[in-house]
Order: sequence, then structure tokens, then C-alpha cells
Amino acid sequence: MSAAHPCILWRSGGGGLISGIAAYVKRLHPEIKMIGVEPVDADAMSQSLVAGHRVRLPQVGLFADGVAVREVGEETFRLCQQYVDEILLVSTDDICAAIKDVFEDTRSILEPAGALAIAAAKSYVERERLEGKTLIAVACGANMNFDRLRFVAERAEVGERREAVFAVTIPEERGSFRKFCECISTRNLTEFNYRIAEAKEAHIFVGVQIQNRQDAVAIASNFEAHGFKNIDLTDDELTKLHLRHMVGGRSSLAQNELLYRFEFPERPGALTKFLNCMSPNWNISLFHYRNHGADYGRIVVGMQVPPDEMAAWQAFLDTLGYQYWDESQNPAYKLFLG
Repeated sequence: MSAAHPCILWRSGGGGLISGIAAYVKRLHPEIKMIGVEPVDADAMSQSLVAGHRVRLPQVGLFADGVAVREVGEETFRLCQQYVDEILLVSTDDICAAIKDVFEDTRSILEPAGALAIAAAKSYVERERLEGKTLIAVACGANMNFDRLRFVAERAEVGERREAVFAVTIPEERGSFRKFCECISTRNLTEFNYRIAEAKEAHIFVGVQIQNRQDAVAIASNFEAHGFKNIDLTDDELTKLHLRHMVGGRSSLAQNELLYRFEFPERPGALTKFLNCMSPNWNISLFHYRNHGADYGRIVVGMQVPPDEMAAWQAFLDTLGYQYWDESQNPAYKLFLG
């Protein structure tokens, strides 16, 4: 494929758009490659072309509802068999990343189905290792629900391969939390969840900003080198949809616990500074942080401080230099965490 012979990618739901344009373009320029795109959970055309007959899906995903078709049309299937060279499949995360790409380039917001071709173009370039080639992605559809943007923003980081999510196990002993934070102190954290639960081991949920998937492998190796067992959960759907919001709960081990909110400067090293200022006698029993793209990170910390050390705790707060709020008597904390 040369620059003079472009590749055209577009969404394929029931096949109407792709079959009509493909028949026209192939008649005039048969050398142009025609590629359709479907979500992995609504791939009726892809399965039908592989099977050689129309396949009816038992169910389809509804995120890209503009292409959520259980069975493709008879005539569109025939035309796609004749004129379409390939069908690519993209994930929800890939679609979210494509929506973000288009917004950053044009300040336009595509609906999920409209961003399919952009997502596939990125995947195709990576797969074929293309440089200096011409690809045309047909982007259409602006029927975006505003409430869905929160989900899109959350998943775009993973779709862009810019966030890796890990479950890390560290010893439940003083100093291990600081040691863990120091081994990722040069990284930008996107999320950090921890709740004391066991006497011997602590399980931490952490999101880290990355450049690519190879970067995530290097982070996992670094954890192992420091003696921290870990599981890469980046592609785990249960984790991305639910578990990341469910880390925590009550704990019988959280004695003399204080709950405070802090605002940290959003930069690497701020968390390490916080930990280095703490008394070694105080144990962190709860920690939650999520990067929301602001100048300041908002963090909630549970700290086990004996009653006779409250004066020292207050002195620590006064010299820390970060804004803080005491939430120890917050009714929501009492109901769900305390």
C-alpha cells in the first residue's frame, strides 16, 4: 500500500455505510483497501464473514449503540463479502481513547460508534508498523450522552496505554508502606487504594501512569525486585468497572484510627514527603487517592495514632504544609469504614 493508494476504515454495524461506499470506491479504485470496524462485543459482520453466512448474535454490547446489531442485512452482507478486505475489532477502552484523541485535536466529541474508525486506525498502524502511509478514517456521529463522558474519561487512560493498574502485596509492618512508595516515587500515580485487613500482609490497589505496555512490564519487574508480589489488572474488566471503587470497608485492626483528608500538590514525590514527615510509631490503616487532572491531588488517609500522641500528631499537621480536614466524626465514615 503506498501513499497514493490509501486505506479507508469505517464503522460496520448492519453494514449499510460500509457496503455502499465500498462498492462505489472499489469500482473506481479497486487498489484501495477497505476495512470495517466493530466493537469486540458487537461483531456480527466479522463473525458472519468468517462463517460465510449471516450469524445472529445472542446479545450485543450497548456502549457503541450506533453499531449494536445482532444480525447484519442480507444484501449488505453480500456486498461486504465482495468488497470489504478486513474487519477490525476494537475494545471499549480503545473507543474511549479515540474519543479523547478527536476531542484534543478538534474540540469535537464523537459518540462511541463514531469513534470506531479512529480507534481501528490507531490499532492498524501499530499492527502493521506503518509510517508515511495514507489512512482515511470515516468519523461520524455526535449523539453523545453527557453523563457518559465520565466513563469515557475514566477508561481513556487505559485505552491510550497510559495507565497500568496493579494489585501489590506488601508486608503489613511499619516502614513497608514507605518502601513501596519510594520504589514508585518517580512515577505519576493515577490511583492508590489501601485498607488494613490482615495482620501479616497488606494488599494495595495502585494505578500508575505509563508510556506504553512495555513500561508496565518494567514497573511489575521493579515491584518484584523490591520483593513485592503483584498482579497486572490493567485489562481486567471486573477491576476497571467495580473493584477499584470497592477497596476498603471496616476493619477490626484499625484501632485508634483518625481519618483525614489532605490536598497534595499534584507532582511526583509529594506522597513520599508526607510519609517521611510522619512518626515511625504511626501506622497507615487506610489510603485513597485518585488523579482527577487537577493541580492538587485529594487524598483521604486513615492513621492509627494512640491517644497519648495526639499532641505530636497535631504538631505534624501544623508543620506538614498541606491543607487538611479532620473527617474522624464524619457520619459516612462511621457507617462504612469506622
